[in-house]
Amino acid sequence: MSKINLLSFEVANLIAAGEVVDRPASVIKELVENSIDSGADRITVEIQRGGILFMRVSDNGCGIEPEDIPLAVKRHATSKIKTAADLDGIATLGFRGEALAAICSVADVRIISKTAASELGAMLEINSGRAGELTERGASNGTTVIVENLFANVPARLKFLKRDLTEAMAVSGVVEKIALSHPEIAFKLISDGSVKLETAGDGKLYGAIRSVYGKDFASKMIEVDSSRDGIRINGYITSPDAPRANRNYQNFFAYARKLTDDSTLINATNLNSDVAQTIKLKLSDFGAWYIDSFDEKARYEGRVVEFDCMAV
Repeated sequence: MSKINLLSFEVANLIAAGEVVDRPASVIKELVENSIDSGADRITVEIQRGGILFMRVSDNGCGIEPEDIPLAVKRHATSKIKTAADLDGIATLGFRGEALAAICSVADVRIISKTAASELGAMLEINSGRAGELTERGASNGTTVIVENLFANVPARLKFLKRDLTEAMAVSGVVEKIALSHPEIAFKLISDGSVKLETAGDGKLYGAIRSVYGKDFASKMIEVDSSRDGIRINGYITSPDAPRANRNYQNFFAYARKLTDDSTLINATNLNSDVAQTIKLKLSDFGAWYIDSFDEKARYEGRVVEFDCMAV
């Protein structure tokens, strides 16, 4: 008797969801990145009970055509690549087409979207991976995704979520980092009815830092902007008279992505009053980077890339 089972689509989706979705913050990250890829310049994130009960991400991006909405929630369905050659020129934050499918398999989801060329929007409801009928409805240009009852159909994963406050802080951390990496986008974060973060979206990094970390912290920042040998580094560092006890406020971004994974070694150390910080980036994919923030000395080994870096 055969002992190897070919898993059903529903079971396979539940397993795959664990690779993308492990807490409300990961849901918010995927949805906000989709909004950024849609060309939105205003994104609103709203959560209740840390996102466990309710999450909503709304944007004013390009929207989704009604006939594409049912496809968007299927695995490996994406508008960002079509052929293998497209993998060599990816310019978006996401491209695998797995996030929405993974989210829909472990939560109740509503997708409401309208393109500028359409008179009406469309809505699709998905309950624990089962899609309903696509319906017409009034909507503003852009897309809204509502996620409710996360992991209600997977009690084992629900059990491992933290307290509502802890999950809310994780969501806030995700939105803050994305807001810092995209100062050209106006972000608003609402948690249990209270506005926790709001950025102007005027393209000024200093304004984003002030919105995230506050006026007092931002007032002690020094701007850094240097280019050498095809490498550009820009951002803000703290002044020598405002040292931090730890690295919690250090943020590094390459191609608008925060560098946090194990393949990236980021080491920022205070040297003396003449040089506030030396930033050393060792990236497995990009080579080794050495940037002296004040003396503007830079050398590179490996592939030349342009990247933004902010150390605070």
